[in-house]
Amino acid sequence: MATPFDLVIFDCDGVLVDSEPLALRVCLDLGAELGWPLTEGEVVDRFLGRSERAVQEQIAERLGAAKAARWGAEYQRRLALLVDAELTEVDGVSEALDALTVPLSCIASSGGHEKMRRTLGRTGLRERFEGRIFSASEVARGKPEPDLFLHAAERMGVAPARCAVVEDSQYGVRAARAAGMYAFGYAGGLTPADWLAGPDTTVFDDMRKLPSLLGGH
Repeated sequence: MATPFDLVIFDCDGVLVDSEPLALRVCLDLGAELGWPLTEGEVVDRFLGRSERAVQEQIAERLGAAKAARWGAEYQRRLALLVDAELTEVDGVSEALDALTVPLSCIASSGGHEKMRRTLGRTGLRERFEGRIFSASEVARGKPEPDLFLHAAERMGVAPARCAVVEDSQYGVRAARAAGMYAFGYAGGLTPADWLAGPDTTVFDDMRKLPSLLGGH
């Protein structure tokens, strides 16, 4: 079956690798320790899908630069330990990738390249996307701005209207829409489905359904 897309752009955390529950645990612990007690919902709302720079700005505004720096360093250390000990791929993602009929695929993540080397390497997914991994560190503005997705599409040589974006955060689907791309909002993780719903968006909760959805949205 012909697909309406030439490129599918995957977010990384929460779409390919199941790292968001690990990051949530670390953020809850650090908030309690450093003086910003947060609920699970607040972490998802404020941080999930945002660039590291945007998250650090929020923490600095609340706690000051010194504590924000401590938070950032400790977050990286603790998350790396959890990734090495517990990280798995998102359920069904390898099956979905094997069944894709879209000609091209890549990753565009709010996370940095070092983080993705660790998470994608830990789950065995890195080789599937070698040379086609893009980070918010490469653009001026992170999600929900469209810069990262437009950058990925340009590097891949595909017009935005021929791109599908697979995202699990409210900021990610908003960025996809702003870029003029069709969004597939994965609601099998931490973000409520209604936070992902909107125009030019299909919300789904089983990654194994993605190939058929891409073929006939």
